Amino acid sequence: MKQIILELDDRCARDLERVAPAKKRLRAEFIRKAIRMAIDLALDRTTEAAYQKSPLSGGFAPSDLQDWDEQNLLAQKPRGRPRSKMRRRRSGAKKAA
Repeated sequence: MKQIILELDDRCARDLERVAPAKKRLRAEFIRKAIRMAIDLALDRTTEAAYQKSPLSGGFAPSDLQDWDEQNLLAQKPRGRPRSKMRRRRSGAKKAA
């Protein structure tokens, strides 16, 4: 792997520490995924611009989707914030009967 050194402004560094703390060793993977997503989005914009300039005639054929990886995390729409299956009740709340 190639190492890249970069500088972050204070706000970005603070937010990064909040979502990917260095002590949990999540930061490098988080940054790699963020960069990959940004690159993919930029490439998608380039592809979209090319198709707008010269649109395809007709629709898609099944062969157009051959070898498409449906399990690719970047190809999936992000879901909402994950919810906990167990909800905590407030200490003073009573269960309705």
